[in-house]
Amino acid sequence: MGSSNRKKKEKRKDFQKAKLKVGKAKAAAANFTDTSFKSKSINVNQQTLSSEGIDPVEQFKQNLSLAVNAKADTQRRDALAYLTNQLSANPPNNPVGTSGVLTKVLPLMSDGTATVRTQLLKLFRTLPPAEVGPHVEKILMYIRGGLAHLSKDIRNDTLGVLEWLLDVAGDETVSCPGGWLKTLNSVSSILGWNPSVGSANSSQGWTFTSTVTLGTKKGPEVQARQIQVLAKFLQTGFRPEAPVPYSPRAYWDNIYRLPETPNPFAYLNLFGTPRDEDSEMYPDRISRQRVFDTKWRTAISTGMDGAKKEGGIIGRSAAALDRALKSGLGCGVLGQEV
Repeated sequence: MGSSNRKKKEKRKDFQKAKLKVGKAKAAAANFTDTSFKSKSINVNQQTLSSEGIDPVEQFKQNLSLAVNAKADTQRRDALAYLTNQLSANPPNNPVGTSGVLTKVLPLMSDGTATVRTQLLKLFRTLPPAEVGPHVEKILMYIRGGLAHLSKDIRNDTLGVLEWLLDVAGDETVSCPGGWLKTLNSVSSILGWNPSVGSANSSQGWTFTSTVTLGTKKGPEVQARQIQVLAKFLQTGFRPEAPVPYSPRAYWDNIYRLPETPNPFAYLNLFGTPRDEDSEMYPDRISRQRVFDTKWRTAISTGMDGAKKEGGIIGRSAAALDRALKSGLGCGVLGQEV
């Protein structure tokens, strides 16, 4: 009798143990993190959500740094917008100077976000034109890099920067070292109007279609704009210099008066590295006409004639380019009719 009661109790204990195992929670993983806690505040080190009480100079420098180094494209765009507002204020607030701003933001010309590049062009337009001239050679280096970029959108946006530079410092653009031939090479190459291409295809017929617009819906509009920028560049280079008013003291001033322009003897290249023909300075209209007539006239004229046959917006842009050539070259530096 006692043994049967003992067996019943053991069975009852085994049943209770099995019942407990069924409702037991699963063991936590080794990398488990408990997120059931609640916090009343979050402290972020070395950051602030308010701009009150910040020194305007430090705030300008902080946004200038964000415009270049921020990972998010919205941060870069907003930082450029802040800088644009500061530069367009009356009076402008620019504690680092035009040189400091350009040194930082010029690499953004090849930024992968379209809104950042658009805001960058707005910032460029707020810079004082008189302070842009001394930095034209450095700006052109980034423009030529943008025109050679693999992205067609970056190439097209770079054309806008070149147009702005021609508006504010056109004479310096076409006369600085490499400003004439190197820039002409970059703009013409995106159109496919290159002397080497023309000579290679002379036996098979000229190929004038822009390679950057193939397969795009806005191909004609993009190509027409490229031709327009080329025409504007040539108009600037072939523009007659303003006549120097007569002064009886000009002879002695030329000998004894100190130059007022920065690096007035740069055209001599006394202390620089030896330049090739493309990197030379062409400081006057006649020298630019001569080298254009020798190296580029045939290629651009042939491509322009092909573009005219396209008609439409491309044909109208090519006609404007033709007028710019006839106005700039006249009878040509070698006495040839254009």
